[in-house]
Amino acid sequence: QVQLVESGGGLVQAGGSLRLSCAASGRTSSTYAMGWFRQAPGKEREFVAAIRRSGGSTYYADSVKGRFTISRDNAKNTVYLQMSSLKPEDTAVYYCAGRSTYSLSLSSNEYDYWGQGTQVTVSS
Repeated sequence: QVQLVESGGGLVQAGGSLRLSCAASGRTSSTYAMGWFRQAPGKEREFVAAIRRSGGSTYYADSVKGRFTISRDNAKNTVYLQMSSLKPEDTAVYYCAGRSTYSLSLSSNEYDYWGQGTQVTVSS
């Protein structure tokens, strides 16, 4: 099994930045593609960004493209989400997720492992 633990969430003003981290433990060799999702109150969970194990390929939701950057440090078994130019509509619980395959996916149903989530609140 793989355990994922997110950190780095908090309260920030609009226009500010935050960096989320997702530390993996356990059978980390089983996690290849990694992704970030978010869920705002009363809304469905939505895709934010994904990255291949090599880090050479990434994909972003249109709503965050140009503002968020996903990266990973395989030596530390950690995935990051650098968030800049934050907007109030970015407010949500952010979840880290891992897949046991190499390919990227935008669908939460195709991820095998999930963290507990970290709250990000952007004030206007």
